[in-house]
Amino acid sequence: MRTIFVLFDSLNRSALGCYGGSIDTPNFNRLAAKSAVFDNHYVGSMPCMPARRDMHTGRLNFLHRSWGPLEPFDDSFVAKLRENGIYTHLTSDHNHYFEDGGATYHNRFNTYDFIRGQESDTWVAMVKPPLQRFREQYHEKQFGGARSPMRIQGMINETRFKADKDFPVHKCFDAALEFLDTNGEEDNWFLQLECFDPHEPFAAPGSFREAFPTTYSGPIYTWPQYRNSSEDSKTEVAEIRANYGALVAFCDQQLGRLLDHLDDHDMWRDTTIVLTTDHGFMLGEHEWWGKLRMPFFNEIAHIPLLIHDPVMPDSWGLRIGALTQTTDLAPTFLDIFGISKDKHICGSSFMPLIRGETASIRELAIYGVFGAAVNATDGRHTYFLYPDEMDETPLFEYTLMPMHSTSLFAMRELEDAELVRGFDFTKGAPVLKVPALSDANRPPMQGGGFADVRTRLYDLSTDPKQEKPFRDNKIEAGMNASIAKELMRHEAPAEIYDRFGLNQGSAA
Repeated sequence: MRTIFVLFDSLNRSALGCYGGSIDTPNFNRLAAKSAVFDNHYVGSMPCMPARRDMHTGRLNFLHRSWGPLEPFDDSFVAKLRENGIYTHLTSDHNHYFEDGGATYHNRFNTYDFIRGQESDTWVAMVKPPLQRFREQYHEKQFGGARSPMRIQGMINETRFKADKDFPVHKCFDAALEFLDTNGEEDNWFLQLECFDPHEPFAAPGSFREAFPTTYSGPIYTWPQYRNSSEDSKTEVAEIRANYGALVAFCDQQLGRLLDHLDDHDMWRDTTIVLTTDHGFMLGEHEWWGKLRMPFFNEIAHIPLLIHDPVMPDSWGLRIGALTQTTDLAPTFLDIFGISKDKHICGSSFMPLIRGETASIRELAIYGVFGAAVNATDGRHTYFLYPDEMDETPLFEYTLMPMHSTSLFAMRELEDAELVRGFDFTKGAPVLKVPALSDANRPPMQGGGFADVRTRLYDLSTDPKQEKPFRDNKIEAGMNASIAKELMRHEAPAEIYDRFGLNQGSAA
């Protein structure tokens, strides 16, 4: 068996034609025509590395920890494939793998390619960057704040992008095609083709941008801050959306190169293709840019998933309405290769859905970011459960790898840490219980002082755009009981129940 896992970052479901999107995406549509298309697929933990820990382990990250590496006790499906004689290769331009908080993921593969230059990748060395020129070239709203240095590094990196072939996403597909040229006829391999695009900054070749005209005439505006979009004019909002659309179109063209290779080498008949993303991105919907700081509306949480199963042609073009989420990827990849899942995996394989063996693999998906709301969906309703505004329940991180995205934990964070036991998934190892400081280097609580932070429900059958929040005691009681059961399965710490007023005993 051969498997190609195509993972994009921040790929909005609403951008794809196969999901009714307005952007011309002929190659995503082309893959969808030969795939099962999942209509109710959701995120798990957010953002980048927490999502990837979910993917590797089949467990939710955000209940115990913020951004960080794989832990020594984690069961990575990639490591499990290797143990069973499957050759694994990663080709990616996702620079977060090569920072402190992602340092253990890429090393699970037999081999890997790292394509340089995306976002804040510390790639191009420039002791004295031309800040004045950058301030004239780029919109002033792209500067400022604690993340200004990373944005300047991104501008430096972009000085190297002259032609289409210079862009990292193009080089990612180059590397993947090289792997297939060398190894495509072999058996028992797993290729993860992972592209940072269409993550911001939304920089694409000019030829793609021409297809998305706007009336905007200001400096380059490709990298919105994570904040309320009402501060931007209509033309600025249109410009950012156009830049995102151009980048999605560029990704689509690159995907077409891979599909052409599958055509030319008759690989559809014996190669499984899985395509998805880690999360979406708010492009002014609900007056928000970005992710994390706002409630997890479906623009962020409801994501695309396409699976080409070569042994089930009847599933090509099939729409699957069953509820699934990111934690179901790990058991799926093991299932594809006939490998049983480890007992600590909480997700379930997609394959029985594709092969008509079951109509459902889960009743509820819970998702979120560490320290924020617990969000849930049963496919009919979405539920954003926030702690009481007066809640002062202490929050802790549980880890043996105390790292943030680009730094180690500060000593002031570790001063009151203690070793604790009590989680079965750590396999007998104690973990550090670290008090979570409100100003630590981790994603802010959803709302972050900006949004209307309150518990609310949405009925997706009558309000698919989530514009009419409401409360209902009966529905919420059922959701709370189901959430408690999921928390129990994931061995959530006691303070999670306390923060959200959930009855731990009701989860039994």
